[in-house]
Amino acid sequence: MFGFLKKYTSPFRLNRAGIMGMNRRNISYIGRYNKRSLFPLVDNKLKTKRIAQKAGATVPELIGVLSEQHEVPSIHNMVKDWPGFVIKPAQGSGGKGILVITSNKDGVYKKPSGSEVSKEEVERHITNTLAGLFSLGGKNDVAVVENLIQFDDVFDGFSYEGVPDIRVIVFKGYPVMAMMRLSTAASDGKANLHQGAVGVGIDLATGKALRAVQFNRPIEHHPDTGRLLSELTVPHWQQLLTLAASAWEMTGLGYIGTDMVLDKQKGPMVLELNARPGLAIQIANGCGLLPRLRHIEQMGSTGQLTTPEQRVAYAINNFTGTHTPAH
Repeated sequence: MFGFLKKYTSPFRLNRAGIMGMNRRNISYIGRYNKRSLFPLVDNKLKTKRIAQKAGATVPELIGVLSEQHEVPSIHNMVKDWPGFVIKPAQGSGGKGILVITSNKDGVYKKPSGSEVSKEEVERHITNTLAGLFSLGGKNDVAVVENLIQFDDVFDGFSYEGVPDIRVIVFKGYPVMAMMRLSTAASDGKANLHQGAVGVGIDLATGKALRAVQFNRPIEHHPDTGRLLSELTVPHWQQLLTLAASAWEMTGLGYIGTDMVLDKQKGPMVLELNARPGLAIQIANGCGLLPRLRHIEQMGSTGQLTTPEQRVAYAINNFTGTHTPAH
């Protein structure tokens, strides 16, 4: 089950197995189906938040935005009534530059690990954000301050000191593959696979775990909590898939990664949208993206279903588990 990639030791075998590589992704899917003019809608988290809200989607509450260096000291007054918050670069990528504060009491900030962060460190982080240290292309940026998400209790033990999120790849409006990213001690409470979060492949039909990996290696238990990862089931699954599928209408992008969370009070939320989603989702699921993408391409415009709900129903019927659809 977890030895998925061991069988495929050459590019030829990887291709035959339907594993998509970066060049194929960039040329055949991102380059072909994502207009460059639409990239700013998802490369800027503030713009993403606005288009998601306009489409009726729930998003994390915005506390404020810091765009100038002279505004940096005002962060402490901005968050004084918020027990937890997140500071992120509007144009960041790959989880870089995200500072998560889970405890804010009497001006003392604490990270998910429990370690304290001084006021000076918070200000320095924002200064680096404005300077573009974490941003795409190193461009000057703004710091977005958001309310801390309270993740659903159903995920207790599956994530360590951080909010788990759900990544769904959507192609021409159809969900084609999904995974859940679970934070760990190694990832410092962030759901970032490159930093050591766990990726769990999720069955599109049921919302249940298929397999799990950390640092691209198969695991069965969460490395910090010991929770058996095969027990993971995502609630509100159809609602989450419908939210993901609607990202096509929101953005006009044909190939997109949708990142969502389940808040305890507010339910499914759009966290981010990504015009260049990574490829590790294939390892987490134990199957390649290409057969599913080609299946949708071969449907043509005449086979296009019009609503997110219809497209979700089609995906559930055709992309179950590690099933490869007929061409």
